[in-house]
Amino acid sequence: MGNFVKWLGAGLGFTFGGPIGSILGYVVGSVIDGFSKEDIEQAKRYSSTSRNVQSGDFEISLLLLSAVVIKSDGKIDERELSYVRNHFKSMYGEERASHAFKLFNGFIKSNNVSTRQVCMQIRQNMTHASRLQLIHFLFGIAKADGVVIEVEVDAIKTIAGYLYINQQDFESIKAMFYDSSESAYKILEIEKSATNDEVKKAYRKMVKKFHPDKLQHLGEEHVKGAEEKFKQVQKAYEQIQKERGV
Repeated sequence: MGNFVKWLGAGLGFTFGGPIGSILGYVVGSVIDGFSKEDIEQAKRYSSTSRNVQSGDFEISLLLLSAVVIKSDGKIDERELSYVRNHFKSMYGEERASHAFKLFNGFIKSNNVSTRQVCMQIRQNMTHASRLQLIHFLFGIAKADGVVIEVEVDAIKTIAGYLYINQQDFESIKAMFYDSSESAYKILEIEKSATNDEVKKAYRKMVKKFHPDKLQHLGEEHVKGAEEKFKQVQKAYEQIQKERGV
């Protein structure tokens, strides 16, 4: 229990307040056996002394929104659960991922999650780059069973709207999970009629927007996660260049 308390407290800044804090407290108290109010208070004290608050906040937000997307089609797919589980293992290691899934299972079972209120709290406390990374991860979950269905797209689009992710950025990230001739242009947020100079300008803009260094404040594990999104931008640019013989 001591290790779990430390994990929960480490890095949790804004999540102990507002709607996320309420959900977190409910899930911890209802789902995790032996977790008392004193344990929550201990986690809060541990949180107040932690220097890296953003990583923990991102982690809890990721778990909550992942649960929303997984439940959006009315069923819980084991492949989607495995995607989240394996992703957390690769980012945080076995022990921390195990702790995270104690909460995640609670979020999956909980029916009192207000997506709008959760997203409002995230929006107020996280950078735009962090919110973009959340959306990218959610599409990864939706694609884990091989196909992104409309109800999942709608759920992620709703989340993106609450997080103040504009339509262009949403479509850019969405295109990274579809194989079509239009995807490369959508990823760079341009039309197929764009000139070569406009393509180059768009590429530079997207490199700046999606650069992994923008997530340095979340820790190395999240920088690695952002690299996949960044590679998709590079791949899109190279594909367009090849098609145009540039």
